[in-house]
Amino acid sequence: MGVNASVLAIDAGNSKTDVALIGADGTVLSTARGGGFQPPAVGVETAVDALGSAVGRALEQSGVPVGSVAHVSACLANADLPVEEEQLAAALLARGWGATVEVRNDTFAILRAGVDEPRGVAVVCGAGINCVGMVPDGRTARFPAIGRISGDWGGGAGLAEEAMWFAARAEDGRGGPTELVRTLPGHFGLGSMYALIEALHLGRVEFERRHELAPVLFATAAAGDAVAGALVDRLAEEVVAMASVALGRLGLLDEQAPVVLGGSVLAARHPQLDAKITELIAARAPKAVIRVVTQPPVLGAALLGLDHTGAAAPVHERLRAQYG
Repeated sequence: MGVNASVLAIDAGNSKTDVALIGADGTVLSTARGGGFQPPAVGVETAVDALGSAVGRALEQSGVPVGSVAHVSACLANADLPVEEEQLAAALLARGWGATVEVRNDTFAILRAGVDEPRGVAVVCGAGINCVGMVPDGRTARFPAIGRISGDWGGGAGLAEEAMWFAARAEDGRGGPTELVRTLPGHFGLGSMYALIEALHLGRVEFERRHELAPVLFATAAAGDAVAGALVDRLAEEVVAMASVALGRLGLLDEQAPVVLGGSVLAARHPQLDAKITELIAARAPKAVIRVVTQPPVLGAALLGLDHTGAAAPVHERLRAQYG
């Protein structure tokens, strides 16, 4: 007879998917990793097929029969709007992996991984930027986070493009001087912004590689460049604006609520960025407690699943202990 699992946890980002099967006592029964989850590019069913490959391996590894899981907790990239979460939840439910399904944006996994209870706010800055918040009574705060059309600025790709804008104008005379005019093309072994622009435009440097310029921006700022430094400060202002608005929506501004920072840009702990975020948070939400999440997001998806099933505190603690 097969093993029973309480929660099937899925954390699916643009580049990879992590799956974990969790027993009723909080034990991790099995894990699996798969490719990225990109329904806008390949369609919902094809994207869910990719999830199914990782889920199938986890089920096989643990001996858990298909359909015997109590609850599926899926935190998915590109589930940016509630209507998208509903569509994806219906697609996952149709696969019969578990009796119930809850789909959330993947930022919720990072938040839940970084807090001891479902209470607080998370800002994630990787390729893009997003912010969510939650409290134990089920209320949430969130933003559409689909780019400039929803008022967003920041993330590695956005920072790189902004840095290139200033550097291009510095080189051709439309803007003021900045060391970015040398450091950005220098990253690719090129001698000028014109050469970098041409290489990106003609595909000699893949356009997706522009995110590599975000660390160059931070290094240029750390060396004292005013233009680069202003962009770092602007990112800090965006992070704090999102966090403080989310805290306010949830009535947490006057409490010692966690503000969890995640994603590659924030996890890199750039000193100027960290210092500016700390300074601005102290002014706008003085009781907030900043944390940088180090646990894997699939832990957050699993904890959200245990929240849904009403698991006791020791079950949560046993699960968290297995992820260090």
